[in-house]
Amino acid sequence: MTFPAPGAAAPQPAGTHRPAPGPAADEGLARRLRALACTAPLHDLDARKANLAGEYGGYAMAEVALAVIDLVTLHMDFDTGADHEEIVARVLPRIAAQAPDRPAAEHERVARWVLENLLNVGSVDRGFRAVYGTFDTSGTYVRRDYDFKLVEEVPGSGGAVFLRTTDEAVNVLVGALDTDVTSAQIAAEVKLEVLISRGRLADAQLAAEQARYRTVQYAETLRRTLDATRRNVRAVDWLETVPDMIAEALDHVADRYRHENAILTNIRKARDETEEPEHKRRAAELVDIVKDCIRRHTQLQSRLLEAGPLFRAEQDRQAFAAPTARSGLDLYGQLVAPLLPLPTEQARRVTDAFFTHGTGLRTPAAVRVTDLVDTLLTPPAEREHLGAEMPEPDLVATPDDSRFSEAQLDAAMALLDLPSDAPRRLSGLLADARRTGDPDLAYLVALLSVHAASPPVGTAYRQGEAQLLFAVDDGTELTDPEFGGADLIVGTALLDAAGMAADRSEGA
Repeated sequence: MTFPAPGAAAPQPAGTHRPAPGPAADEGLARRLRALACTAPLHDLDARKANLAGEYGGYAMAEVALAVIDLVTLHMDFDTGADHEEIVARVLPRIAAQAPDRPAAEHERVARWVLENLLNVGSVDRGFRAVYGTFDTSGTYVRRDYDFKLVEEVPGSGGAVFLRTTDEAVNVLVGALDTDVTSAQIAAEVKLEVLISRGRLADAQLAAEQARYRTVQYAETLRRTLDATRRNVRAVDWLETVPDMIAEALDHVADRYRHENAILTNIRKARDETEEPEHKRRAAELVDIVKDCIRRHTQLQSRLLEAGPLFRAEQDRQAFAAPTARSGLDLYGQLVAPLLPLPTEQARRVTDAFFTHGTGLRTPAAVRVTDLVDTLLTPPAEREHLGAEMPEPDLVATPDDSRFSEAQLDAAMALLDLPSDAPRRLSGLLADARRTGDPDLAYLVALLSVHAASPPVGTAYRQGEAQLLFAVDDGTELTDPEFGGADLIVGTALLDAAGMAADRSEGA
C-alpha cells in the first residue's frame, strides 16, 4: 500500500481529472526546464570524458567549458567574434592548473575537445536539442523541442571564421534564463553601485562582470535584428517593435553611460583611499571592467543610430529588386514521380530535355539593353582641350658601342657591289679587304657574306629594292689564315618587282 507524501494533494476520485496549471505557472516551469537543458551539454562533458583515450579524469570539463564561454563572450565585438586559436591559448593556463603534471599537448587537446563539444561539431546543424512538456490552451500535455546553441561559428571579413556565444550561453554563464535585458542590466548596475559604496569589492567585481554580459546580450539582440533586416525587411516589425526597441535602447544607453561614469568615479575613489593591497587590486580590475562596459555602450549607441538608415536602404534595395522569373522546381513531385512508371524510351526524352536546359546559364552574345542604356546616358568626363600636359622627357645620349664605323661599312659595301654577271669567291673578297690596310674590314666583309647566304627576298621585294646580295655554298672549302668553313660564291641578283607582280597576277 502506498501513502501520499506529506503536503501532497489528496487522490482524485476515479473519472475526474486534475485541471491543468495556469499559463503563468506553466510558463515558469517551461522556463526552468529550458534553463536545465542549457546546462546539460556542460554536465555531459564530464560524463563523456571517460571515453577519451588517456588519463582525463582529473580535468573538470564543465569548469573549462564555462571558462571558454566567458572568454568568447568578452572577446567578441558587435561585428566580429573571438578568434579560435586565441580562445584555446587563453584557456590553457586554467587547464594546466587542474593537471600540472600532465604534458602541454594533453592540455591543448582538452581545450580543443571542450570547444568542439560546445560547437557540437559532428551534428547536422551544430545545435543541441532538448524535449520538455507543457500544457496548451486546451489543457492537453504536449511535448516540445527546444533547439539551442551555446557557441557558434560565424563568417567574418576575408574568409575568416569567428566564435560567438548565444543568448543561451550568456544565460548559463550569469545564472539566469530568458530575463529581460534592460531590467537585468539596471538591476546589475544598481547592485554594483551598492556593493561599491559598502566596500564589498569582491562581490562588486562579480556584479560588474554580470552587467557586462548583459550589455553583450543587448548588442546581440540588435545585431540579430539588423541581420534579419538585411535578409528580409518584411520579417522584422519596423513599424512598432523595432522603433520602440531602438528608442528604449538609446534611453538605456544614455542612462547607463551616466550611471557607469558615476560608478567609475566611486571605484577610483575607493582604490585611492584603501590601504589594503587586495582592495586596490580588486578596484583596479573593476575600473577595467567598467571602462569596457562604457566602450561597449558607446559602440552600441553608434549602431543604434545607424539602424534607421540601414532599414531605409534595405527597404529600397529589396523593394526594387527584380522578382524571381519562375517558381522553384519540385524534382520529386514534378520529375521523378511521373517518370518512374514510364518506359525508358519515353523517360529518356524528358530527362534529356531537363538536363539540357538545367546545365547552367550561358553568357549572352550581345550586351544587355540596360547596360547599353547606362553606357550611353553616362555623361563624358571633362577633359582639357589640348589634353594633359606632357612631361619633358629626360633624353640621354646612347653611347656608340658598335665595332664597325660608317666608313668601314661604306668600304665593305663598295667591295660587295659586284656586277650581276660576275660573282666572286669569298676568299678573293677577303684578300681585297686586307689590301686596304684596315684589319677589321675583312671581318665585316665575312659577316655580310655569311648574312647573304639566306637573303630576305620577300622583304627586298616589298621595299622595292633593285638588287640583292646573295651567297651560295658549292662545297669548296675556304683556305684563309683567320676564317674557316665554305668558300662562298658571292654575287648580286637583280630584282624585277614589276615582273614579279605580273607573274603573281598571271598565276592567280
